[in-house]
Amino acid sequence: MIAAFGGWNDAGEAATQALEHLISLWPTILIGQIDPEDYYDFQVNRPLVSMDQNNVRTITWPSTDVLALQTPQFPFDLVIVRGLEPSMRWKDFATSIMDLADDLDITMLITIGSLLADTPHSRPISISRNAGTPEISRRLNLEMSSYEGSTGILGILQDLAIRRGIDAISLWASIPHYASASPSPKAILAMINTLEDILEIPLPIGDLLNQSRDWEESVNELAEEDSEVGDYVRQLEASKDAEGLPEATGDSIAKEFERYFRRGTTE
Repeated sequence: MIAAFGGWNDAGEAATQALEHLISLWPTILIGQIDPEDYYDFQVNRPLVSMDQNNVRTITWPSTDVLALQTPQFPFDLVIVRGLEPSMRWKDFATSIMDLADDLDITMLITIGSLLADTPHSRPISISRNAGTPEISRRLNLEMSSYEGSTGILGILQDLAIRRGIDAISLWASIPHYASASPSPKAILAMINTLEDILEIPLPIGDLLNQSRDWEESVNELAEEDSEVGDYVRQLEASKDAEGLPEATGDSIAKEFERYFRRGTTE
């Protein structure tokens, strides 16, 4: 089960748009939907009115959908949870989703989010990979998060999954705060690549690479036009380069080769 929510957990829409990309790859079946009446403040997340081609008005309510992806070619099933972060009754909301996870015999929950950070747009987007417990960290060779502070619905879902004996992993993309306009295709691509590494299945990237290059070029132009932004970007680049780019390590190069061969002719 892979879950992402719009709002506080979704800077640059990197998390929710990564889900949308996954949904675009395979046929989907709607297998569950959370009734919005119990969980959303409609003054915060207002319903949307739209018109169809016959000028008939339709109201779309904020909600959370649970989708099954039809992937018989893989050794496991994929279930997607997408929606807006709820406004209230988080315990009951998370319980509803985890009850469904139990019914579906889910063995792993991957929550994905994105946050604003002091990171340069011209360097690879960093994706943190954290396990929910030390045991999962050791078994899957992932880091343990040391974060303490406010959490979102993703943190609540992860905690409940662990309590039910479901492996829980969280992935977070760091979005340059000075280039946070949505969507952020470079961060979406980084998230898809990370999911591919975690799941060890080929995930076609479609046009994300070209979109990422266009996005980076547009931010380059912004930095050239605004000297303060340009100076700040150069400071961030120097700081990032001083840390040493992980993409230059042998393990990272090996992962790129693995990803290339997994995708094969799917690109």
